[in-house]
Amino acid sequence: KKAGLITADKRDSQGLCFIGKVKLPEFLQQQLKPIEGEIIEIDREHNLFSLNKIQIGSPPSSDELLLISKKYSYHQNDGKVVGEHKGAHYFTIGQRKGLGVGGTPLPLFVIETNTQKNIIYVGQGAEHPGLLRPSLRVKTEDVHWLRSDLKLNSGEQKQYLVRIRYRQTLQKAVLYQRDEYLFIVFDNPQSAIAAGQFVAWYKEDELIGSGVID
Repeated sequence: KKAGLITADKRDSQGLCFIGKVKLPEFLQQQLKPIEGEIIEIDREHNLFSLNKIQIGSPPSSDELLLISKKYSYHQNDGKVVGEHKGAHYFTIGQRKGLGVGGTPLPLFVIETNTQKNIIYVGQGAEHPGLLRPSLRVKTEDVHWLRSDLKLNSGEQKQYLVRIRYRQTLQKAVLYQRDEYLFIVFDNPQSAIAAGQFVAWYKEDELIGSGVID
């Protein structure tokens, strides 16, 4: 077993350990009051997604890193209403099931949720540019180095293997440390990056550090 853990190859649980085998969406539906809202589809050709085509320098400037790691921001007039939901707080970025909207050439995926306005933004297909981002950033105060001897100082960079979700295949990326943020730029764009998720980076099988995505 990896790292000598007997549970290393055990299938991960989708339940909430403190209340039993209940899936998170079901738990939320039991605890939170349903509130109807709009499901808005964003076309893959929208000019919002021009960020995915930006070429950065080598090394990139801080302004370039800020730009490519920027989270997409959607508005109601950016797309068309294709359905209704029972509460934006029930859904997560990258979710496919449970939308209740059919008739599209490709399956719909959640690309963003706005719980304040109770809106879900969706796009067609797993390769929709709203799901794929080339980079992310972590506030410097939210970065944790397990190997303090490998800690990057402002202006430094290093290549590591990175994952943004449990059991995801490790992805090649370059970490760039700047004063306010640690930027992670992937060799290949990553799907369903969400603020509040943990990102972790490794040297081979050794965990080097982690942080909370901004």
